[in-house]
Amino acid sequence: MKTLKQFVKERRKEVNLTQEEFADRAGVALTVIRKIEQGKTNLNLEKVNQVLKMFGHTLVPISEKELNNQLDETS
Repeated sequence: MKTLKQFVKERRKEVNLTQEEFADRAGVALTVIRKIEQGKTNLNLEKVNQVLKMFGHTLVPISEKELNNQLDETS
């Protein structure tokens, strides 16, 4: 499974955009892209989803219980 950091950086490079160009197209500040690609943990979910929408994805918060249930189902 790829991390958010890996996913965004690889996809951005696949479409041949600089961080600045990508931020502009995603409608977020350059610092948002930099934080994501550096693996920072204090990210705004709304901004992350703006970036991920460029690739047809979104993140949703789930509880620890839901996560554990999903992990049990895949085991």
